[in-house]
Amino acid sequence: QVQVLESGGGSVQPGGSLRLSCTTSGSPVTIYTMGWYRQAPGKERELVAAITGGGITRYGDSVKGRFAISRDKAMKTSFLSMNNLESEDTAVYYCKMVVQGYRDLWGPGTQVTVSP
Repeated sequence: QVQVLESGGGSVQPGGSLRLSCTTSGSPVTIYTMGWYRQAPGKERELVAAITGGGITRYGDSVKGRFAISRDKAMKTSFLSMNNLESEDTAVYYCKMVVQGYRDLWGPGTQVTVSP
């Protein structure tokens, strides 16, 4: 059984930075795409960033130029570097991995809070 786990959330002031990590544990699995989503209170879950095995990236409009997604060469861990954070970035951030069989695996989420 494969589990996905995020880390690196926390509280930061506006203009600050955080780096989130996401990795898998359990049985080895082939990962096709790694993505980060977020959900703020009262809002729908939205795409933040995603990266394919070939390194192609995609970003939500609200984070372009401020966030960067990357992955390790083994395609086992993804990272989300978040800079110039704004209060609107406050949300629970979820990692999603599309794995062999085109199954979606989600992590439990990590809270990011941006406030003075």
